[in-house]
Amino acid sequence: MNFSRGVLVGATVLLLLGAAGAATWWRLRPAEDAETSAGDGEEAAVEVESANTQFASDVPTPVEGAEVVEDTLWITVNAGGIAEAARRARVTSQVEGIIEVIPVRENSSVASEGLLVQIDTTELALSVAEARAGLAEAQAQYESTILFDDRVEDPEVRRKREVVARSSSGLNQAEVAVRTAEVQLERATIRSPWGARVADLDVVEGQFVAAGTELLTLVDLDPIRVEASVTDVGIAMLEEGRRARVVFAAFPGEEFNGVIESINPVVDPESRIGRVTVFLPNPDGRIKPGMFADVTLEARAYPDRIMVPREAVLERGVARDRKMVFLYAEEGGRGLAKWQYVNTGVENEEWVELLPADDGTVLTAGQTVLVEGHQFLAHDTQVRLVENVVAAGGRPTR
Repeated sequence: MNFSRGVLVGATVLLLLGAAGAATWWRLRPAEDAETSAGDGEEAAVEVESANTQFASDVPTPVEGAEVVEDTLWITVNAGGIAEAARRARVTSQVEGIIEVIPVRENSSVASEGLLVQIDTTELALSVAEARAGLAEAQAQYESTILFDDRVEDPEVRRKREVVARSSSGLNQAEVAVRTAEVQLERATIRSPWGARVADLDVVEGQFVAAGTELLTLVDLDPIRVEASVTDVGIAMLEEGRRARVVFAAFPGEEFNGVIESINPVVDPESRIGRVTVFLPNPDGRIKPGMFADVTLEARAYPDRIMVPREAVLERGVARDRKMVFLYAEEGGRGLAKWQYVNTGVENEEWVELLPADDGTVLTAGQTVLVEGHQFLAHDTQVRLVENVVAAGGRPTR
């Protein structure tokens, strides 16, 4: 049979492609069954060895610990609050005139009796001089009226003549006029009634002000007052003088300590919210009126309680109705985690009271419980105490 040249070329190309594919398959072919089984065994051995190395029982697990303490456990009440100045005063002008000097600006600190605003005293000083001149004239008139009264022997008659003379001469009115003018002159100099900071300065030098014009606000920021809104149930547990912890949104993570200064005796009947006032030291004035705060108030005390941090208590069982802790113990130079069932009593956001366990076991102050890295431990797991589980390469609880 005769084939064309094109057919022969095509057949040759196909044969070459087939040979190349066979060579590729040969290089990438699966291993023999016996070889594959042997290889799997070697890989498994490597994996087992790696796992045993990583989770070997003689490699202590990093954990964090805390002491069991015996102390007063406080039940707390949480509330939102707003910072307010301990004292606030709106300063107004009591005389009219042109403002001559303002030596302060907003946020300036002023001492008691420190100068705030000076109003021009020219006209006021003239009024004082005029009143004193009127007084001198009235004094002369009075003296001329009683010039010969010393001849009167009856003291009662002499006294009555002096009263009449003072009135008819205008001496009484003149003395009042002088004192009034002097007071107006004094009021042109406006001073701080107590140590404070300046806020809301509303006037400038050279401005004319009338009597009653609002000039500025004074605020006393040390201590600072925090007005907390507390439910009627919470208020029933509070007492004045107890401690308070305050965290401001402006200073996240920073805690300020104060005391309950007062508890408003009236609760709003609609919202069932009452006002509790907390005072905080604020010597540097960092806390400003208007700042929002989270307030924690000590409400009810349970003295002499054995307690541990909340993180120490774990829940076990199908219904998570069994509570336990891990105690840290040293045996043979090794640190071990000892499983211990417990019963709990009252608790707050930080601490949990431990009661005697069902078997009568009682934890004592000074023992160490695990509080981090202990969630997945077993009894007698070898552990080592560290400052930070994550930094030590351990597994954090949360």
